[in-house]
Amino acid sequence: MHQGAKQLIIQTSSLIAGFMVWVLISSLMPFIKEDIQLTSTEIAWVTAVPVILGSLLRVPIGFWANRYGARILFTISFIILLIPIAVISYAQSISMLILGGFLLGIGGAVFSIGVTSLPKYYPKEKHGFINGIYGAGNIGTAITSFSAPVLANVFGWRTAVLIFLIIVLIFAILNFVFGDRKEDKVSNSFSVGFKQVYRNPKLWFLSLCYFITFGSFVAFTIYLPSFLVNHFELSKVDAGLRTAGFIALATIFRPVGGWLGDKINPFLILMGVFFSLTFAGFLLSFTPSLPIYSFGCLLVAFFAGIGNGAVFKLVPLYFSKQAGIVNGIVAAMGGLGGFFPPIILTILFNWTGHYAIGFMSLSEFSLATLVLVVWLYYLDKLEVSSKIVDHAAEGIVLTDANGIIQKVNPAFTKITGYPPEEVLGKTPSILQSGEHGNDFYERMWDSLLNEGFWEGEIWNKRKSNDIYKEWLTITAIKDETGATKHYVGMFKEENVKSDKIEKS
Repeated sequence: MHQGAKQLIIQTSSLIAGFMVWVLISSLMPFIKEDIQLTSTEIAWVTAVPVILGSLLRVPIGFWANRYGARILFTISFIILLIPIAVISYAQSISMLILGGFLLGIGGAVFSIGVTSLPKYYPKEKHGFINGIYGAGNIGTAITSFSAPVLANVFGWRTAVLIFLIIVLIFAILNFVFGDRKEDKVSNSFSVGFKQVYRNPKLWFLSLCYFITFGSFVAFTIYLPSFLVNHFELSKVDAGLRTAGFIALATIFRPVGGWLGDKINPFLILMGVFFSLTFAGFLLSFTPSLPIYSFGCLLVAFFAGIGNGAVFKLVPLYFSKQAGIVNGIVAAMGGLGGFFPPIILTILFNWTGHYAIGFMSLSEFSLATLVLVVWLYYLDKLEVSSKIVDHAAEGIVLTDANGIIQKVNPAFTKITGYPPEEVLGKTPSILQSGEHGNDFYERMWDSLLNEGFWEGEIWNKRKSNDIYKEWLTITAIKDETGATKHYVGMFKEENVKSDKIEKS
């Protein structure tokens, strides 16, 4: 089997196991609160606490995955996870639940390992789909949401927790034995790598997108079991089954989002995602009946899953050399996005008696992000256009309507010898060779003013005073009213076979 396919199977399976453990407390909370007396606010904190370490630890784990490889990181993580599972199974108070839940966050932090490791085995055009398949390891939360309540009904919640010790131990052994010992490793300094990326606005834009898409996934995952039982009075198993359905839908569409990101512009995908999340949050804010509420949740699951896949198509696209650190930061922000909503929803419910403001905040944040996505989409297109200009073989000069030079490209400098700082703010007359009379330039301007276009041969002068022949095309750029805003000149030097200059 190809090493990449082998590691994809092992690491995706490991992520499933990690996420199964990560949501252990929230999945069993309807049972735990019957044994340990907890207020609604305490329940919100206990279920949200695993997200803290599961988010913050993603940054160093992403970096370590580059340095030490996925095999070592997964093995150590699963060994450490044995501790919080044992603590939770014997918990008698909220403090023990919080301690165990905090360490349980390692199960969510392992996400950064695969998104850093797996792209090493595949070409760039497949990164979106591969990371999408790996991200489908989110299904682990659905498995626990469904199975944990069933196990708790049969054996009791403490025994159900202990069963997960076996799962974690198995995956620690699997990774140690079958993990890739020869994985390519990068030994960059963390501080150096962080300094290279933290000022890049694309990093924080991707973090915001993932904060909302993955954050909404995590928030609904840990909040739905208790919410469905308390608000709609569903049975614990029914609530677990519905939560599992939410998770399964989001998980299935994560690789779809990555695959779409490989095929079309990921910004277009994110526009659809945040428009739909805006509508879903608006719908949920009215606390509708169970069928309508279920529809709103399914919308969140569908588009959050697609958004999660699309975001991790953009990460290796923009940060191929710092993928470990960037994956960690973006993943951490996604996890933190799932920490705050359950607490905020509970506090707002205690104040107002309903959840409208909390769900409306999802709508408003999504709307604001939609605006940013649209803006960056067009900014990205401008950057592409700018790169085309900078790499063009022809010299290009942009002036305003008065002929004042605003921009030149590297080919302009190569041909004329003038660096940008020496021509910006001046007119193209700086290049005049003296080989053409006033009537030549008058005809040129007459054509530009009346037809918006001129092209022909012209003799110009370099900075070194050498005279050369070029083919020049000038085009007037007009606004929607027909007024000229800019002139763009494109020229290329023509070979002159004779030293004699033939005047126009």
